Amino acid sequence: MPDHLDLNLLRVFDALLQESSVTAAAERLHLSIPATSRALGRLRRAMGDPILVRAGRGMAPTPFALRTAPRVRSLLDEAVALISADREITPAELERTFTIRINDGVAATLATAAVEATARLAPGVVLRFVTEGSESAEALRDGSVDLDIGAGELPAPDIRSAALYRERVVGIVRADSALGRHRRPSLAQLCKHPHVSASRRGRARGPLDEVLAAAGLQRQVAAVVPTSAVAAFLVASSDYVGLVPQRLAEQFGDALGIRWFPIAAELPEIDVRLLWHARLDADPAHRWLRGTLRDAL
Repeated sequence: MPDHLDLNLLRVFDALLQESSVTAAAERLHLSIPATSRALGRLRRAMGDPILVRAGRGMAPTPFALRTAPRVRSLLDEAVALISADREITPAELERTFTIRINDGVAATLATAAVEATARLAPGVVLRFVTEGSESAEALRDGSVDLDIGAGELPAPDIRSAALYRERVVGIVRADSALGRHRRPSLAQLCKHPHVSASRRGRARGPLDEVLAAAGLQRQVAAVVPTSAVAAFLVASSDYVGLVPQRLAEQFGDALGIRWFPIAAELPEIDVRLLWHARLDADPAHRWLRGTLRDAL
């Protein structure tokens, strides 16, 4: 008869999939290597799958294991929330890894504050930042992502949301650019210089183009890059004009050798929010992390 899957085995499965190593999983779980190896054997029998297979000098998860991992992570999260819903936590004793999906323009200004605040209060907590690939809520539902930080449309009813801050878009140019000498360049002056557009979806047009069209103007977009951070680096080494979040321009402008200025138009502001799945509402560690991130700003 195959082994039954108890919660401890699921924890071993989760650690093995995150580490792709029996030794590293053992360290993560504070188990001996032989005990972790035996647990892997039980998992293989119970699931009818090798789970991890040799790949060169390391190990790689099987397709079945990759498909199953998000569901196991979700079950573990629900179990933690159920057991500890009414308990207070001691941040200094907390040992947990949180996976946070984040736009790199936001990460550039938020990640340092988040890591410093978390490490100061809970040195056993690891913040694992992953870039946006898709804004699908499925990653929050299946537990592969604990928190989503970014802007966008309000999510489905089972996804919770909390405002972090409101951001405005500003223009940036190289510090020695002629345009940078103007404290607030006119729209016509902006259109005399080539632009770099930051768009994860590869779009060359945005809200500024609508404002320019209404004024009978048009800008030349010479390059489209996937993120605001890449746009800032490109502007720093070219004669392009870029549009980036103000916090990014303020924090890294001097280091990159760029100047920023307000846009002479009413452009939509960006609401940056925290998103998480409803099942983690009552999880005290997750609740603590959300509060810590809000306080860090």
